[in-house]
Amino acid sequence: MENKVVSPILIGAKSIGQYGGYESFIYKLLEYHREQKNIHYYVYCKANGSGRMDVTTLPGVQIKNTTEFTFYNADCYLIRVPQIGAAQAIFYDVKALSEACKLIRRKQIENPIVYIMACRIGPFMSHFVKKIHKLGGKVYLNPDGHEWMRAKWSAPIRKYWKESERLMVKHADLCICDSVNIETYIQQEYAKYQPKTTFIAYGSETTPSELDDNAPEFKSWLEKHGLKPNEYYMSCGRFVPENNFETMIREFMKSATKKDFAIITTANERFLNELEKKLHFKQDSRIKFVGTVYDEKLLKKIREKAYAYFHGHSVGGTNPSLLEALGSTKINLLYDVGFNREVAEDAALYWSLDKDSLAKLINFTDTMTDAQVEELGKKAKNRIKMEYSWKNICAKYSKVFMNM
Repeated sequence: MENKVVSPILIGAKSIGQYGGYESFIYKLLEYHREQKNIHYYVYCKANGSGRMDVTTLPGVQIKNTTEFTFYNADCYLIRVPQIGAAQAIFYDVKALSEACKLIRRKQIENPIVYIMACRIGPFMSHFVKKIHKLGGKVYLNPDGHEWMRAKWSAPIRKYWKESERLMVKHADLCICDSVNIETYIQQEYAKYQPKTTFIAYGSETTPSELDDNAPEFKSWLEKHGLKPNEYYMSCGRFVPENNFETMIREFMKSATKKDFAIITTANERFLNELEKKLHFKQDSRIKFVGTVYDEKLLKKIREKAYAYFHGHSVGGTNPSLLEALGSTKINLLYDVGFNREVAEDAALYWSLDKDSLAKLINFTDTMTDAQVEELGKKAKNRIKMEYSWKNICAKYSKVFMNM
């Protein structure tokens, strides 16, 4: 066993460390496993289009040529994707799987584990699983959240995502779920396939931001948006209906708080205009859309100096932005749904979609004593340290990969 080397081949993320949840996960996995002698990674990334891999952002990267580079103990490959709308994600995964099969043959890789992130390629799953089994490998799946429930998709696309999920769960050798709620759903929804599952959460850090309170970039950001430390509530996430921005803005406007609401989010003019027609939030000077923040040090500082954090996500498993908030912000106000409560337990306060639920909670939060705020913040950090630290998460992945 000591000399056995397993080779996870990671498919489905756009890049390493610079885009979203899977991208951050891969970065941390490679970082924490960089000294592992028994694991050697292969990673596929996007060469072009939205979320493409910018190789120059990786510390210590070694660029081999225009399509290959090494990072820590991983050989990485760039794949060009035609710009064909939503279908490009399907093309990207299929192309990466085809390349992975060639790679296994070419390098005669022993003990390959093809780990697919998200359920986009169900109709092709059986074909690739058979191929990889013949090559002596296994196919693991991270089913992510409920992609088929997202409001942004039309009915036909939602139908495709659901069917794709079914086929991928049916054929996968193992489903690694980052939420107990998602694992329960997979077991119950697809019981007839008797899916093999395990739970390994997403991770986070509790280390403070490297920026101090007087850091020029932080002070400049506050001044630009008319904000003061500890005098703003905030939210950070994609600007889509299922993240409950409508409820958060409406209820904040109803509340009596004198603090601001800083909304860090992506651009979505259509949705923004819809909300303005419904809520007329532009008339409330406390509501501030402040754009995106991709500088991790700055974003962590912004979280640390927020009075409280709103989390309205209603679709998915363990959400990275929630873990980051629990590791940085003392008061966290979460939409009351199974996977949010599973993550935070008693280290947060909860609201529902009922009229006045969140407005009342905001008014209560404004009256909390310093001692109550400190106690809640301590619980949140302990929750991350005990259950969601990257060190523990990566150790669990090591065990799963080595026990293939």
